[in-house]
Amino acid sequence: MAGVSVLGMRRVRHENVATALVCPRILGDLELELMSQDLRLWPVRTAPICTDGPRMAFQVRRRLLDKHRGAWDLAADWTPVWIGFGSSWHHGDEPLPWSAHKALWATLDSHAADVRYLRRLGGVPRLPLPEERHP
Repeated sequence: MAGVSVLGMRRVRHENVATALVCPRILGDLELELMSQDLRLWPVRTAPICTDGPRMAFQVRRRLLDKHRGAWDLAADWTPVWIGFGSSWHHGDEPLPWSAHKALWATLDSHAADVRYLRRLGGVPRLPLPEERHP
């Protein structure tokens, strides 16, 4: 079973993220806005969990564009990102509160002209928090 430990039949730790395509023109500003709400934006291309970031970014972008059959063609050269939730949104092993979802969707909706996303969360391997990075 993928994503499940054989010993304890427990899920391998993952992170809930939204996947989006973001116009490069607003990428920095959107990242700062999300950071102010303890939401973390990771360009897929440079995410530390990707062994081949450029290839993964291409695949994520292609999947999103294909899924929308032309409706998102303006985003063909936009940056695929994952947006995760900082520690202030987590309360032990409890699921993310609805307020976390609301904050994320409201921020993305406020940039509707420059962001395309699915209103659902997926899972990726744990992304390191900035203080977890080692030189």
